[in-house]
Amino acid sequence: MEDLLIECSPGISGDMLLGAFYDLGVPKTVIEKPLIDLGLKDLYHLEFKESKSYSIRGIKAKVENIDCIPIKRTWRSIRELVSNGHLEDKLKQIIYEVFESLACAEGKVHGIKSEDVHFHEIGAIDSLVDIIGVCAALNYLNPKKVYCNEPMLGKGFVQTEHGKLSVPPPAVIELVRQKNIKFLSSFDSIEGELSTPTGIALLTNLVDYLQPPSKYSINSYGVGIGELKFPFPNLVRVYKITSFEDSYINEKINPKCEEISVQEAWIDDQTPEDISNFVEKLRIEGAYDVSYQAINMKKNRIGFSIQAILPLEKREFFRRLWFNYSNTIGVRERTQSRWILLRRRGECSTTFGNIKVKQTLKPDGSITMKPENDEVLRLKLEHKISTDEIRKIIKESSKKFKPFENWK
Repeated sequence: MEDLLIECSPGISGDMLLGAFYDLGVPKTVIEKPLIDLGLKDLYHLEFKESKSYSIRGIKAKVENIDCIPIKRTWRSIRELVSNGHLEDKLKQIIYEVFESLACAEGKVHGIKSEDVHFHEIGAIDSLVDIIGVCAALNYLNPKKVYCNEPMLGKGFVQTEHGKLSVPPPAVIELVRQKNIKFLSSFDSIEGELSTPTGIALLTNLVDYLQPPSKYSINSYGVGIGELKFPFPNLVRVYKITSFEDSYINEKINPKCEEISVQEAWIDDQTPEDISNFVEKLRIEGAYDVSYQAINMKKNRIGFSIQAILPLEKREFFRRLWFNYSNTIGVRERTQSRWILLRRRGECSTTFGNIKVKQTLKPDGSITMKPENDEVLRLKLEHKISTDEIRKIIKESSKKFKPFENWK
């Protein structure tokens, strides 16, 4: 089974991805079958045409709307359409996840429930074809892993049904925030919408790693050409590759040694509420861990001992936090070494749905997996059963693990 590498050059959109998959060899019948199964075949005409961008050949996917009465679709109506369609479960799930992320992003942007989101451009038939077609293509290729480089978002303004919006549009900003996606940016970035909400939603839901593998070979590739004109080729490439990432991981030292910073202080003139807020501030700003306890200090006062374990490169930043957000007038600091096992965060399909989990790579090559504690507590409250039972069900029903990051 091969891997896929999506190359955003420099951005991404649904129609460009669709063209690249077709150029890669995905049959048009595969792309259109779920659209026909969902009863959409009479609403559009899909054409793949040879095209060029700055003399680079590729395929341009063109969707013609032949629906006489355009429909303003809501997330609820699209969800019902997908749920009631005769699609295989795996394909239905990935289509659902893409639209759900868009609905959540739009709901956050407009301050409404995701259920009530009215899709405008996203609900139009061309966007439906792009999203469902790309999901069908990926399901057909069934790659072991999907990699992608970090995209650029662009700048300037774009005309939408909401009016003129700045680039990146609000939905794109919310999507990259929700999924904690890194993207490329510079002060001299190109004017224009380099990455669309549809493209970013597909990327955040279908890609396993937002960076190319450290070592791979290219077996074949397809090129999708975009509509917009830039002073450079506007295209997306999708490569079929053989990656050697797994063997590279096994060659790493595991456990690995790294240097960390430890900062601590004793404070006896702040309330427990203030201390609690400060500890939470340290955690939010990226401390690996924070511990604190009540101690007896001078003049028999009750104080707090606070210790924070930090990334070495953020020592100076955290020093400022101590002096700006606590009453301490001095911070002790030292550099220490620690040995850690390789681990990665991701999500796993279970009978409870997709839940966030963490994998740990043992020195003997075996992998352990445990659900994030926040997920266990959430499920306990939702289902009114014990944490032991929650963990047992997760362990017994866990299926495909989808990593959010490489081993680190």
